[in-house]
Amino acid sequence: MLSLSKATTIIDAALEKARAENFAPLAVAVLDAGGHLVAYKREDGAGIVRFDIAFGKAWGSLGMGFGSRELTERAEKNPTFISVLSTVSGGRVVPSPGGVLILDDSSTVVGAVGISGDIGGNDEICAIAGIEAAGFAAVTGVPK
Repeated sequence: MLSLSKATTIIDAALEKARAENFAPLAVAVLDAGGHLVAYKREDGAGIVRFDIAFGKAWGSLGMGFGSRELTERAEKNPTFISVLSTVSGGRVVPSPGGVLILDDSSTVVGAVGISGDIGGNDEICAIAGIEAAGFAAVTGVPK
């Protein structure tokens, strides 16, 4: 289960990593396995649309069953599929790195983190740091 306490740890560790790396101000959304928001923080200076992007990265990862890095790669190969996916999801899927699945000790998906604010790769670095700090495993691509 992804508790509020664990979600808060994920967010705080992700933001700590961002400050240590001097990344741009971030927004971090943590969703449970059902796609419901558990916790969210937006740093001072992060734009107002950052919530929607962070949420979309996490939600799309859960919806597709793999991290948003994989979704980004698939979008480049098949833009028509992403257009259809955007339509059927009501625009909630964001194909950019920074959406990372959260796995528990038994490799069960318990949620996802979405981060927006810097370039996708840096957002993803922070998501992984947060997930690992909370004692979970991070999956940026297709789970094995």
